[in-house]
Amino acid sequence: MRKALWIKKDYLCMRNLIKSMKRKKKRILGILGIILLLAIFFIGGSIWQNIGTLDTKKERILKFGGLSYYSLQNDVFVSPEELTSYPERTTGGRAGFGRFFKKSPHAPARELPKVVLKKTDFAANSSAYALYWFGHSSVLLELDGVRILIDPVLENAAPLPGVVPRYTTSPIKREELPHVDAVLITHDHYDHLEVKTIKFLRNRDTRFIVPLGVGARLRDWGIPEERIIELGWAETIGIGLLQITSTPGVHYSGRSKTDRNKTLWTGYAIKGTQKNIFWSGDSGYGKHFKQIGEQYGPFDLACVEIDGWNPGWPNTHLFPEEVISVCKDINARKLLPVHWGVFDLALHPWDESIQKVAALAAADHIGLVTPMMGQRIVPGESITRIWWRD
Repeated sequence: MRKALWIKKDYLCMRNLIKSMKRKKKRILGILGIILLLAIFFIGGSIWQNIGTLDTKKERILKFGGLSYYSLQNDVFVSPEELTSYPERTTGGRAGFGRFFKKSPHAPARELPKVVLKKTDFAANSSAYALYWFGHSSVLLELDGVRILIDPVLENAAPLPGVVPRYTTSPIKREELPHVDAVLITHDHYDHLEVKTIKFLRNRDTRFIVPLGVGARLRDWGIPEERIIELGWAETIGIGLLQITSTPGVHYSGRSKTDRNKTLWTGYAIKGTQKNIFWSGDSGYGKHFKQIGEQYGPFDLACVEIDGWNPGWPNTHLFPEEVISVCKDINARKLLPVHWGVFDLALHPWDESIQKVAALAAADHIGLVTPMMGQRIVPGESITRIWWRD
């Protein structure tokens, strides 16, 4: 009898224990579910905020419908030359987005040299001519008393933190940026348009010069409409003593899978009283460079993209040999390579492009300007060195 009672008691205890474990399991699963939902909400919200909004289709048609480089039928901007893609020819590994979630095999083995900048390193007013390269396509240009910040990306080139991070941290923090008269954006890809930096500058009196359609994204991020200047190709705006003209490129735009080519992409011709500067933006090689040289050249300095090329997408970016051809086409006296050294975007070693471009420039007697990140230079006067070989 006692044995039967013990067995019953043990059975009841076991049943209660199992019930308790099930309740705990449900609570844990409930908590995990809430955490997962919050994570999805946070990630989704972060991505959505980083993408930014677009003009409506009706607005785009009204604004851009009469342009020769806008397709009314497809509601997209059109490159001067059709972009080609050959996935089977891609070199250096897989080009999928998944590669950005792991350490790049193409990254430098060391921290790259740089000059760390503070706000106190800058004069209150812009100089007549100086330039700071922050890495990739981010540059602070001082010309004729006007200070221009171009494509400022100081952290990572993706809609989520930690994805596509810089090889080396930026030589300057946003909080240390000096007064900037204007920000120039070439297009809305993440390695050229960083929402955190745009938002940081929204409470200043800085103006934003952007390609057609990109203004909607800036307005979504809190930039007042009166401080946004949208330019189409061949359109010019005056900033102080400078004349800034939008130039065409063979490229594309977009910040998600659904907005490809809904905004324009551009380069810039920046003409001062004594100096004339060309900024290529992202572009594959084409006859438009010769036309730019004829219309706006010659140029004292050409800031030309040198990285991003791959046989898998042969005319989306410039190959090293084409960089030299661009300098000849536009009649540039000096070349400052940009769009390199910071992000793994093209599946080859971080310094391959600069090594090739430097050798080709020397062979063609093209003056090369290669500042370290953060180094202040006067192009054509300051001595720069082959720091990437150190």
